[in-house]
Amino acid sequence: MQVEEGQHLLEDAQGEKIEAFWEEAKLRAMLNPVPVVFGPNAGDSLRPPAWAFGTSAEEADRAVQLILQGKKTATAAAAWDYELVGADLPQVGAMGIVLDGVGDPRALVVTTQVRVVRFDEVDAEHVRAEGEGDGAVSSWKHTRRRELVDQAAHGRDFADDMPVVLERFRVLFP
Repeated sequence: MQVEEGQHLLEDAQGEKIEAFWEEAKLRAMLNPVPVVFGPNAGDSLRPPAWAFGTSAEEADRAVQLILQGKKTATAAAAWDYELVGADLPQVGAMGIVLDGVGDPRALVVTTQVRVVRFDEVDAEHVRAEGEGDGAVSSWKHTRRRELVDQAAHGRDFADDMPVVLERFRVLFP
């Protein structure tokens, strides 16, 4: 029972941190600069989703560091994973709160571009924008091929022609 109570307290604390981050980010990024004049709107109450990159705390922390340094402005995922869970692809203009490895909010980002391409058509520009590794397309493809197989929720075999969602984003806050 104490584990459950402790878990709820942790979730509440994280929720409060994320909500406080969102309130500060809205002000600092001037997402609703004149609410007094125009009154409240739907954007006032709708916090964007919060999520972390990767499958471990270390991966999440590394991604946050790259984002905050301005080195990571893109990511990629298997389109099949979106299909499997019935999720929409990322949309241009959608915001998200990026969490670090312990679940603390670290950055507010907005999607600026979404493309779906074959895995074997991912280009050097996208690889550089991901900001990871040595920046070589061949290295990126080797690493991503392994990740797409290991983390695949879609249950399909890897294929060079599999559709990959390429998402570009920029930091709004901090």
